[in-house]
Amino acid sequence: MLRKSYSKSGAACRVTFNVPPEAGACEAALCGDFNDWNPKANPMKKKKDGGFWLTVSLEAGRPYRFRYLLDEDRWENDWEADRYVPNEFCAEDSVVQV
Repeated sequence: MLRKSYSKSGAACRVTFNVPPEAGACEAALCGDFNDWNPKANPMKKKKDGGFWLTVSLEAGRPYRFRYLLDEDRWENDWEADRYVPNEFCAEDSVVQV
């Protein structure tokens, strides 16, 4: 589930990304167009229940594509994303609109 919290000015939005424990991953990274799809840029924090979370600040007023990289080899979408768009790898990217 994506949680959004806008700054008082509305210029930025803190978005909390979550990977559920059912994903069965040992590690997770948040990758998207906001970090050049770099799996080292935003490693996610593991929760006690086995899920993962991370909060990032994004500039408001535009959509961002993203996916989760689990265990360095498995790409997963956020199934509660705002929408999905096709990518060049014959798959879909999750989109968060802020």
